[in-house]
Amino acid sequence: MNKKHLWGILVVLAISAFVLYADLKATPISEILRAAHGLNIFALIMVFALMLSSYVCEAGILATLAHRKKEPKRSAWSFLRIPIIQALFNAITPMSTGGQPSQLAAMIQMGMEGGRSTSILLMKFIIYQIVVLFAYVFTIIFGFHMVMTKFAGLAIFIAIGFLIHVSSIIFLLAIMFAYRFTKKATNWLMDLLAKMMKKERVEKWRKATLEKIDTFYAESQKLKKEKKKLFVASLLTVLQLLFFYSIPFMVLTALNVPCSWYQVTQMNIMIIMFMAIIPIPGASGGAEYSFQTLFSTFISSHGALILAMFIWRFSTYFFGMLLGILGWIFKPKKIKSTKND
Repeated sequence: MNKKHLWGILVVLAISAFVLYADLKATPISEILRAAHGLNIFALIMVFALMLSSYVCEAGILATLAHRKKEPKRSAWSFLRIPIIQALFNAITPMSTGGQPSQLAAMIQMGMEGGRSTSILLMKFIIYQIVVLFAYVFTIIFGFHMVMTKFAGLAIFIAIGFLIHVSSIIFLLAIMFAYRFTKKATNWLMDLLAKMMKKERVEKWRKATLEKIDTFYAESQKLKKEKKKLFVASLLTVLQLLFFYSIPFMVLTALNVPCSWYQVTQMNIMIIMFMAIIPIPGASGGAEYSFQTLFSTFISSHGALILAMFIWRFSTYFFGMLLGILGWIFKPKKIKSTKND
């Protein structure tokens, strides 16, 4: 972790502290204490258990995809530290750009060869994006009207986030199922850009993009052949997302707020879509604002709303950062992969 990452942590903490200060300034402490007085401790523990279960599922996905005959046995910690390190670097880099490189570094630290680590992460990424696509489309179809009716301004940003996600997923699917067409379309786009920008810069983009398309296509073809791994990893991804998406419902349960898991979960998915377009580490500021805006429909007390927002943000964001720091410090024993891998 370098100075750039430390600055990222400081930026996140500063923005989050400012948002918290503004909320506390506008809300009497007595109101928040009153909301915390009847807190359901079991449900509160379950909030963190759900987040931890999400990390465990992701570790299971990596272990499943990494498993091969005669592969040396690695500890559960060596796989578990990968998603929590990702959580740390997702949190402290704009648009979560540090997550993928940090996972690769963690896998190399455990003794896995760089090329194979990249291959496993790409396979995990493909599965995750496909599962997320279904979740987003389902939510937009059946839940977007709730936001559009009450929060038209926020609905626009959620729609933009949805379009960005779907566009990137469609591009990935196009590589998997229309490889030649995607390469031709990419070359056509680069030719168009070359007429408007410096050719040297465009040629660098062309080379990098075509290389990524080739790598992604090769990994998607490998994944198609490993149907058992594909099934198990897909099932674990569904569980991972269900655990993660269910956290706000459990937060509201901890505050004894009567609500529907179905509606709350849909709201949460839309918050995540909105957070994806905020170019600040951890979407700080925007995440808190969107949570308060959307969940004010479930919580009448402002003090309870602030407390719910704090518990949600801490469990889904700062909890992962703290675990990620531990993961980065405590490295597993380095076990090299077998040569035939």
